[in-house]
Amino acid sequence: MQKSEPVLAVVSERGMTMKDYEALSKKHFDQQAAEYDERDTVYYSREGKISCRDIAALIRNESYDSLLDVGCGTGFLIDMLVKQHPAEYVGLDLSTEMIRMAEKKQIPGAGFINGTADNIPFPDDSFDIVTCSQSFHHYPYPEKAMQEAFRVLKPGGLYILSDTGVGGLGGWIDNHILFRLARSGDCHTTNRKGIARMMEKAGFTVIQSRQVQGFIYTVTGRKQI
Repeated sequence: MQKSEPVLAVVSERGMTMKDYEALSKKHFDQQAAEYDERDTVYYSREGKISCRDIAALIRNESYDSLLDVGCGTGFLIDMLVKQHPAEYVGLDLSTEMIRMAEKKQIPGAGFINGTADNIPFPDDSFDIVTCSQSFHHYPYPEKAMQEAFRVLKPGGLYILSDTGVGGLGGWIDNHILFRLARSGDCHTTNRKGIARMMEKAGFTVIQSRQVQGFIYTVTGRKQI
């Protein structure tokens, strides 16, 4: 295997290259983008809205000047946050159609760019808060995505991740059977304990971990000064 092409060459135990999962996610969300906000169902925006509202409530009283939303989709979270706290907001998403829908909202003080969570196009120490809602289970390289969030956060900044997932046997079935059959780009699932362990490994201090609703959880980490 040549060092210059690890992404294309690495094959997961599910029989796909990691790039395949990325392409599936992009196709899935490009197709959903036009009606994503309106269709409040499991396979569209229901879980995302629950996570976004939870994140908005968590940071309502936080003082911050800049926030990056990784996997921003149609900009639903940023649109909520702008109304409760003026700041510089940036949304990043793999899906070009999701970004197009976000830009159509013309959210004041917000900018949107295409990109991936494992290669965030910003310098070190750029943001006070990094958020990630209902997209982490689509990331082919979750550990790298977390490292990137840590890198672009300012010292003392918050990383807030809200997702849906389970551990144990349920997680094994999802990861080794169901996600193998799905064509929506889902890569992996874990519960909030698994996310907390990953955050700590990436350098964060976990300051809160809670179950929000059903299998939806939110975990918050801080990049220490």
